[in-house]
Amino acid sequence: MRNSAIPASFDSHGRNTATAANGQLVHQTTLDHMERLTERLYEVRDGVWCMVGNGLSNQTFVEGPNGLIVIDTGESQEEMQAALVAVRKHTDAPIVAVIYTHFHYCNGTEAFMSPNNGVPIWGHKLIPENLSRIASDVGPVSARGLIHQFGMSLPAVGPDGLVGGGLGRFYKNPAHGRGTHGHIPPTHLVSETTTVSLAGLQVVMSPAPSDANDNMNIFFPELGLCVNNIVWPALFNVFAIRGEEYRDPRILLSGIDEIANFDPEHLVCAHGPPLSGRDEIRSGVTDARDAIQFMWDQTVRWINKGLTLGELIAKVQLPERFDRSYMTQQHYGLVEHHVRQIHAGLRGWFDGNEAELFPLPTIDRTQRLIAGFGGREQVALQAQAALDDDDLRWALELASWLVRSELGTDGRADGGSGDERALLGNVLRTIAQRTTSANVRNWCLTRALELDGKIDLSRHRGFRASRGQVLANAPSTFVHGLKTVLVPELAADIDCHIAFVIDGSVCGLHVRRGVAVPSNGSGADHTLTMSHQTWADIISAKLSLADTVASGTASITGDASAVAATLASFEHPAFAQRP
Repeated sequence: MRNSAIPASFDSHGRNTATAANGQLVHQTTLDHMERLTERLYEVRDGVWCMVGNGLSNQTFVEGPNGLIVIDTGESQEEMQAALVAVRKHTDAPIVAVIYTHFHYCNGTEAFMSPNNGVPIWGHKLIPENLSRIASDVGPVSARGLIHQFGMSLPAVGPDGLVGGGLGRFYKNPAHGRGTHGHIPPTHLVSETTTVSLAGLQVVMSPAPSDANDNMNIFFPELGLCVNNIVWPALFNVFAIRGEEYRDPRILLSGIDEIANFDPEHLVCAHGPPLSGRDEIRSGVTDARDAIQFMWDQTVRWINKGLTLGELIAKVQLPERFDRSYMTQQHYGLVEHHVRQIHAGLRGWFDGNEAELFPLPTIDRTQRLIAGFGGREQVALQAQAALDDDDLRWALELASWLVRSELGTDGRADGGSGDERALLGNVLRTIAQRTTSANVRNWCLTRALELDGKIDLSRHRGFRASRGQVLANAPSTFVHGLKTVLVPELAADIDCHIAFVIDGSVCGLHVRRGVAVPSNGSGADHTLTMSHQTWADIISAKLSLADTVASGTASITGDASAVAATLASFEHPAFAQRP
């Protein structure tokens, strides 16, 4: 048996695989970790409560002389309402301020306030921009990434059943259904360290990029309390398997150092249970910080020595010193993935491996590899033998060739026979049952179910947006976002500038021979006018442009046929039928 394991990525022998209460097969330490994330309202100190386990993130409540401050409002109004029910058993103080640590968990605010009720909402100045970006430009892949990483399509019971999200019991609490969006934008934007008085308490808000560039540390000097989103109940995720922008460890360290300098008596995190006691907090924060620096320093050290990615992931692993704290355990992401991301962020995709300089297209490469190994049957036999021999990395590569060597029904390199797809699914399931990482388990099982044909993610492989998403963003968000669904072959000979007037707000797109250039609409050749509600119906594909023009809810000034022909070059069902 070959020893192809890399420490902590997954158990190569399956000795630590356990069966959970609902029949899920999972690494035992993952089950232990999920116990830390059990739903509970913690009383951190007098007047400070933290709701853990209600969703992926926590909701924190700080009571001052003049009222209650809410920090983060969760993923939905239902999640926030559940947290409020819990905290209202301890205080009836009125809510006088809201603070968002970052843009991920600010969607439940309308559970307790209306957009214009005068309660100040504090947050980083980049929150509106990030919410807009994630909704339009990379919306489909972001949604698909969340489904994979958080196991949102996994069953509740059985070997493939969902166990948790690593930082919380789940993303989108099933008890809350699909959840109702209730984000209210910040009314007070922070771009530098800012000290204010809220609820009669001094509050320091300091930008501290974390898994989002709009993250803030929040410190209450009078309470010895720090609320943050950098020190997690697991090793910080330099790389998110769902796909995210680069999280530079060098920048992260400054935020953790700031927490250490606050020297808090109480540490409340956006995820996981709170901590109290300066000594325990110093120890945990120090380990969390040093683990990140260790990965950065040692990755750079070996990059300088000329190691390729395949060598780096085996060379750079956390030493035993970091085993003492759950805050540096690999229950969310994996060190080997973080190492790869550090390389990509620092040096780009090329690692010096000659074969990666000009790789063959996927199908061409895998077909040649299969032929060189003696054909599909031989590759399948070797993949199964590797799986039986616990040589999981090799089994994964071999089995992936069989699937990636043929086109699937949607034109991607994702084919193969039923048996070949099942083989790859079996390898992924084995890894899922043996990894400590919730992210990896969820990703592998979701992909295995897709290979089995039990879930269909095709609707997340194209432009899509809900009506609510469109209405929650400025009209220009989804006008300009169309640029990523232009079919250049259809627009190769088009030069047409269209102004969009949506509820009086003006923006534009200039389709210029295969490129859609966002504009402010000035100097446009034609104008398309409608309400924001109508635009939301079009983008969510509830109505076609032709329907809205025919009904008079949208109007075109200029050459209607030119507008229709231009918009038909976008890959969106609402524009396929010409008015």
